[in-house]
Amino acid sequence: MRPEVVGRPMEILLVEDNLEDAGLAIQALREGGLECRISLVRDGQEALDFLHRRGIYARAPKPDLVLLDLYLPKKDGREVLAEIRADQHLRWLSVVVLTASQLHEEILRREQLAVDGYLVKPIDFPKFIALVKQLRQSWLKEVILPPLD
Repeated sequence: MRPEVVGRPMEILLVEDNLEDAGLAIQALREGGLECRISLVRDGQEALDFLHRRGIYARAPKPDLVLLDLYLPKKDGREVLAEIRADQHLRWLSVVVLTASQLHEEILRREQLAVDGYLVKPIDFPKFIALVKQLRQSWLKEVILPPLD
């Protein structure tokens, strides 16, 4: 284990229906040298099933960070975000919204969604890694992680 890693790797849930965008996000995380495990779901209903550990996700890891596309099939990202923030067991989750353009980001900021950050797709690797590292640092200040055995 590298010296800067404390405890277990960060668990990241990527909610993205576009496989090309998902691949870029995963590549950025891998190349950014972050110790993390990534789970991918492709629609809003799957995201909620994963977060609530229902059905095939009964043994899913609890994520520390959710990377959420807003334009999803079945349930859109706004609905997923609203359910996360309304649930007493999930509201603490860090959520970063993946947007299609700067214009969308501005609209979302005006809506005052309770998110921890925004990233415009396609993902700018250095900016993306810096944001995830920043969230990880703030997360580590509040949580002491048990080491992996």
